[in-house]
Amino acid sequence: MTAAVPRPTPPPPADRAAAEEASAFGHALVPPDATARYGDGPDQVIDFYRPATTGSGARPAPLVALLHGGAWRAAYDRAHASPLAAHLAAAGLAVASVEYRRGGADRTAIRPQTPGDHADGIAPAPAGRWPDTFDDVAAALDALPALAREALGADSVDTRRVVYTGHSAGGHLALWAAARHLLPAASPWHRSTPPALRGVVALAPVADFTSAIRLRVCSGAVLDLLGGPDHATDRLPHADPAALLPTGIATTIVHGTTDNVVPPQVSAAFVRAARAAGEEPTVAWLPDVGHFPLIDPSSGACAAVVEEIAQLAW
Repeated sequence: MTAAVPRPTPPPPADRAAAEEASAFGHALVPPDATARYGDGPDQVIDFYRPATTGSGARPAPLVALLHGGAWRAAYDRAHASPLAAHLAAAGLAVASVEYRRGGADRTAIRPQTPGDHADGIAPAPAGRWPDTFDDVAAALDALPALAREALGADSVDTRRVVYTGHSAGGHLALWAAARHLLPAASPWHRSTPPALRGVVALAPVADFTSAIRLRVCSGAVLDLLGGPDHATDRLPHADPAALLPTGIATTIVHGTTDNVVPPQVSAAFVRAARAAGEEPTVAWLPDVGHFPLIDPSSGACAAVVEEIAQLAW
């Protein structure tokens, strides 16, 4: 894997990008082995997937907190990430798939297209809910170790070995959650100490808000998440992973070079910010890979994702 930022790559043909998306979303949904609540709201739940074991003497597995993507919009929930969650569990990892509150109903899918365009001319619903989306992710991950032990059993999961991962908007949330100790002390999400993590693996993440806003990633979803342009200046320092550095936590970015949903320039901007802050994240640029193969268990890109997570977890 190379840390070099790739040269701009022409986007793939529309039919190939559509085929990648269809493959990722074409898998049967996989029910969890257990579900636990971290709050009273309908979206304040975590699905748990039990790790595959090689026998009764197997040691407890590392815990992977999986944050799904979907531009922080309600049209996408954790269900579409269930094949990936089950795939990680089959690889021997305990998996916690976190749900959280998102923006209003959106009948249009987040499809590969020119940033800011809409396939049917209908603008998508607002993305994310401030502060609810952040409230939920913070609360879920704070409660996660105890909930995982209760749901899966201490003999199945080792909560001393935790990795955060997430795709797209979920990649943003994974990076943000790992940086909460850098938030202002008055922030409701501030942690006094860094989370006890093996690391973060962010998959095609919305990792740098300034570049994502400029590129109108996911039809302007970042500004929606922040509550609109009037709040961007005040809220960016509390929500942008590129503004919350250095974390002191091992970080891996996995991004396809032909991603035209979250362009690789967004991750490249985060990598530059991390290096300027004195950190050197691991970066896996996957040639000729778009946005959705990273969560598609049938793709070679997903095999690379599992490898990166396992390297940190074990």
